[in-house]
Amino acid sequence: MLNNLLYKRRSTRKFLPKKVEDDKVKDILTAALLAPSSKNSRPWEFIVVDDPALLEILSLSKPHGSALLKHAPLAIVIMGDKNKSDVWIEDCSIASILIQIETEALGLGSCWVQIHRRFYNDDITSNEYIHEHFNIPENLEVLSVVGIGYKAVEKPPLTEKDLRWDKISRNNCSIKQSHHTADSRL
Repeated sequence: MLNNLLYKRRSTRKFLPKKVEDDKVKDILTAALLAPSSKNSRPWEFIVVDDPALLEILSLSKPHGSALLKHAPLAIVIMGDKNKSDVWIEDCSIASILIQIETEALGLGSCWVQIHRRFYNDDITSNEYIHEHFNIPENLEVLSVVGIGYKAVEKPPLTEKDLRWDKISRNNCSIKQSHHTADSRL
């Protein structure tokens, strides 16, 4: 069943102007809070954003790839406490993808907007820009923002043909630059 959900999950950049219900927001946040983390450190923190003015601010956080947030009815800012864990990036990445999977399971669409190591302009990072507008403590770093809402466009699901079996080796790294079928790899 999870594979069916993963085939179906595609990045959604266009949303219907419809509010995401509070019970669905709670389910999404529950998935995030259930995310595994190194040594159970739970270094993640989340900001739920549904105010259109704040969504517009998020949509300007970097020159490319964040504009979709302006018309998303909901966004979740995923931050990590760099003082709690040296692998906060990995832990927050897991939480981010669980947010996306739960979103799809609820019949909604989502798109990950990368913030960490991205720039607002030549002078400040996207992380600094978001810090400035959302009163985020210094110990927290913004990894990503996930835009969420009802899909305005339904993309076709991925298929078996989309799977890159040539990326898989067994017992050693024998990946070559040629194409392999699933049968020859496994």
